[in-house]
Amino acid sequence: MKSLPGVNEKKARKWLWYGLAALAAVQLYFVQEMMAALVLFSVLFAVASAVVVLVYLFDRASQRAMAWAESQGMLAARYAQRTWAWVEEVSRKQLHRLRSETAR
Repeated sequence: MKSLPGVNEKKARKWLWYGLAALAAVQLYFVQEMMAALVLFSVLFAVASAVVVLVYLFDRASQRAMAWAESQGMLAARYAQRTWAWVEEVSRKQLHRLRSETAR
């Protein structure tokens, strides 16, 4: 093998190792960047998933609350109707004793 004039084998080997080290460093930097991107997107995905789950749970809870409120509203309406009927009945009755006269 013929070498280039002015370049000895020891220097060439040294620069070859520097080049390989630089290539490995670039590759490691790329891997670090990809790992950082993976972690970042994983965190963002987890946050987005948590938001979706919370919205879903809120929707389910509101549906159950509305169903409960509807049944309780119906009970309250029936109770109010009975109470109003009782109030009307009491208001029709005379509030004085029988055979009593009004004061003048």
